[in-house]
Amino acid sequence: MNNIGFDNEKYLKEQTSAILDRVKKFDNKLYLEFGGKLCYDYHAARVLPGYDPNVKLRLLHSLKDKIDIVLCVYASDIENGRVRGDFGITYDAATFKLIDDLRGWGLDILAVVITRYSGQPSAKIFKNKLEHRNVKVYLSYPIEGYPTSIDLVVNDDGFGKNEFVETKKPIVVVTAPGPNSGKLSTCLSQLYQEHKRGIIAGYAKFETFPIWNLPLKHPVNVAYEAATADIQDFNLVDPFHLNAYHKTTINYNRDVESFPILKLMLNKIYEKNKKLPSYNSPTDMGVNRAGFGIIDDQVVRTAAKQELIRRYFRYNTEYILGIEKKSTVERVAALMEELAVKISDRSVVDVARKAATEAETKGKGNEGIFCGAAIELSNKKIIAGKNSKLMHAASSVILNSIKVLANIPDEILLLSPHVISQISKLKEGILSGESESLDLEETLIALSISAATNHTVELAMSKLKDLRGCEVHMTHIPTPGDEVGFQRLGVNLTTDGQFSSRNLFVT
Repeated sequence: MNNIGFDNEKYLKEQTSAILDRVKKFDNKLYLEFGGKLCYDYHAARVLPGYDPNVKLRLLHSLKDKIDIVLCVYASDIENGRVRGDFGITYDAATFKLIDDLRGWGLDILAVVITRYSGQPSAKIFKNKLEHRNVKVYLSYPIEGYPTSIDLVVNDDGFGKNEFVETKKPIVVVTAPGPNSGKLSTCLSQLYQEHKRGIIAGYAKFETFPIWNLPLKHPVNVAYEAATADIQDFNLVDPFHLNAYHKTTINYNRDVESFPILKLMLNKIYEKNKKLPSYNSPTDMGVNRAGFGIIDDQVVRTAAKQELIRRYFRYNTEYILGIEKKSTVERVAALMEELAVKISDRSVVDVARKAATEAETKGKGNEGIFCGAAIELSNKKIIAGKNSKLMHAASSVILNSIKVLANIPDEILLLSPHVISQISKLKEGILSGESESLDLEETLIALSISAATNHTVELAMSKLKDLRGCEVHMTHIPTPGDEVGFQRLGVNLTTDGQFSSRNLFVT
């Protein structure tokens, strides 16, 4: 877990140089489509150990005098309440959060573009909210024939009817809270209107994965396929690059499929500027340098294989919850088989399952469901926990782990039975809760209160920060309170996907 496979400083140097070189090729005006996660890219951090989840923000901050930032959000995603899975918030809320995160880095946005707007009521409310907070909002509209009917799209009734975003800086970063938000169409619309104004602007794409200069079946690239199994993306050798340069590079299906049409659109926009550089492949369009930041291939291979297992568990749980399709789970299982990766390769899984079995054996004859949990600490030590009448398995494993980290003997209690009893009375007797046992969120609050008067508890609580990035597995789906607690601790959680209660409604 402490092994480093990626050098952020080397990557930043390479990536900055690639972007600035591309700007120069287009008369000092470049629209740069940012794919993937701009902030908190934990997938990249998991498969490239050492990767800073906010390294893209560091990149933008280093270029802040040269960039304008434009956010895109699809009107129907706002109207339909689409949820961003990693944060569990809707796309409108994710846009607000992204703006706040950028401002936290000293990066303000120039504007928000609501794409494919056709009068959706929720999108209109969203627009009003932003404008009342002094955020500029522009609208783009559905275009008949987009993207295949080039003559209908690249004209004044197509791209030309969208509201034009006035930009001043040489680099315009176009990003979004999630995929399919209209980033590409916004870039192309801006290019069309810039050229009508006599500005020779260019386009490039910045997307971390797949990494074009790694082999097709490199575990890092396979992990990207697993991460996008729900939208059925897959990697392939870029046939256009191979044909043009006789070199093998890796891209993904949607970029390869859309390249011929995209090139036709760019050629139509550039038709009066034949001296502009011509892209011969999707790889040509990219400015992605993540592969040059890898300093230990074996470390990233191992980490990527672990990500495959995490993705399998995540999709399997979502399938059980009715969110995901069975075919998505089967797709990731097939990718695991390709790389000879087994569930048992995730070291915390068997330990958690053993803890659940021990809890069931000990509680034989009692009603209820017996849960187990396990966490792997940074020193590779694995700590187990199981549920009881007093607390959830999630609470137990976290308390046990911080006791180990603080060298506190196992027999010393961090939470007084009297404190737990009073919380249980509040939950069950006064608030009419279904369960008296403490979930992880409640346990962390109780721990912080106890720390005020107990130095031992205070010492243990200080070790919570050392759990960030640790691997955790539970035999059962966490309750909302457990899930929130794990999210705030920053652990990598997987679950067997069994329900922790026979109740259909869980609080």
